[in-house]
Amino acid sequence: MAHPVIKFGTDGWRGLIANEFTFENVRIAAEAVAAYLHAQTDAKQAAAKGICIGYDSRFLSAEFARACAEVVAATGIPVKLAGEITPTPALSYGVRELGAAGGIMITSSHNPYQWNGVKYKAWYGGSGSPSIISEIESYLGKPVPKVATPAAIEEVDFIAPYMAAIEKFADLDLIAGSGFKFGIDSMFGAGRELISGIFTRLGVEHTQIRGHVDPLFPGINPEPIEPNIRALGEAVVANKCDAGLCTDGDADRIGAVDEHGVFVDPHKIFSVLLSWVLKYKGWPGDVTRAFNTTKMLDRICAKYGRTIHEHGIGFKYVVDYMLEGEILMGGEESGGIGFQRHLPERDGLLNALLLANVMAQEKKTLGQLVADLQAEYGEHQYGRIDLHIADEIKNGAIARAKGLAVGDASFAGMPILRIETLDGVKFYLDNPEAKTKPNAAETWLLLRASGTEPLMRIYSESCSKESVAKVLEAGRGFALGS
Repeated sequence: MAHPVIKFGTDGWRGLIANEFTFENVRIAAEAVAAYLHAQTDAKQAAAKGICIGYDSRFLSAEFARACAEVVAATGIPVKLAGEITPTPALSYGVRELGAAGGIMITSSHNPYQWNGVKYKAWYGGSGSPSIISEIESYLGKPVPKVATPAAIEEVDFIAPYMAAIEKFADLDLIAGSGFKFGIDSMFGAGRELISGIFTRLGVEHTQIRGHVDPLFPGINPEPIEPNIRALGEAVVANKCDAGLCTDGDADRIGAVDEHGVFVDPHKIFSVLLSWVLKYKGWPGDVTRAFNTTKMLDRICAKYGRTIHEHGIGFKYVVDYMLEGEILMGGEESGGIGFQRHLPERDGLLNALLLANVMAQEKKTLGQLVADLQAEYGEHQYGRIDLHIADEIKNGAIARAKGLAVGDASFAGMPILRIETLDGVKFYLDNPEAKTKPNAAETWLLLRASGTEPLMRIYSESCSKESVAKVLEAGRGFALGS
């Protein structure tokens, strides 16, 4: 039977602190994880291998993590507990490198300050697969036998070994010699002084904002998108930086601004990193991208003869591909980008270092790198709006969208060319503006309803910002039934 409050979505369970997210419910979630591990016959997930537990900068995260540790240890599973606020990718790295059976991360990622959550990380150092998560859910509310003497809870440092790993992955000497100046923003979250610390040691000029921990995330949700990232843009312009690098609340996602303070969306970041890796590194493997990401990635892969796989929305699909075959990199629309040779996990801190690495190698500012891609692969502009609407309006809009056929209707005066339904409903549109531009991006509109809240997301990509705005507004009108 499903638990009335605890539901693990695409990346864990989240709830309002003191409402659903209580010590009682957190202990129930931890007990389900313990029960799951005790039931495993696979040696990689043997309970005796222990579990790693980390936490971010949110209100009471350390106390929630300690409560999880006590529950799990009481069933006889040894615990390695973070000694301080820890980025999610550092916890994931610790799970894999220490050979633990799994990991619990207390974080609500980019949610507003009133929220907290529990993420489960599997033995391979990435988010638990859908089958693992549904099995954990099946143990919710079921008692687990306690042992006479609880297992040990050992405080460990997950950050130092993880930082050593990402520093090896990037060319720090190249960054140090580049002469570029960077803005750094950790949004009051778990990334705090980490990139700034590396740059200070290297003598790389930088300016940092929001580098201290504040569980209230004053003035923002710790998600590295507009408008939350504007303060970084202002700091970059005021301090004459060549780029601004930003991580979200638990530092697994990346955001950026160029030297003019203009937001560089995650699609451009993914494209910049992919283009650089294929040009300079030649690492083997296919590429994956979520259904709502830029089609510029397809054009980059075509140039270098790489296969690209399109999948559902959520990093768990990237992880599935990385566990099954050779994947160079994979990513999603929200700034979660991962490299298989590092970890089957999103990593905002690694990607921030790699963006600095690309700039140093190409000897170009971030704005110049983006402009070069737009010139070579055609202008690709992107936008998203989030509609907080009642479930019946949301579900009605999706039902109407699924009922449309090619030739039936148009959006913003653009006829529908084809429809895809991999995750939500995506309409490819016949945009007259595209005919006036060389190598123009395809124009598409995606409607996708949240499965867990009264929310509909509307995404669009096209060959100009004006075109994106027009298509998004048409999508909004359709969703609201006007």
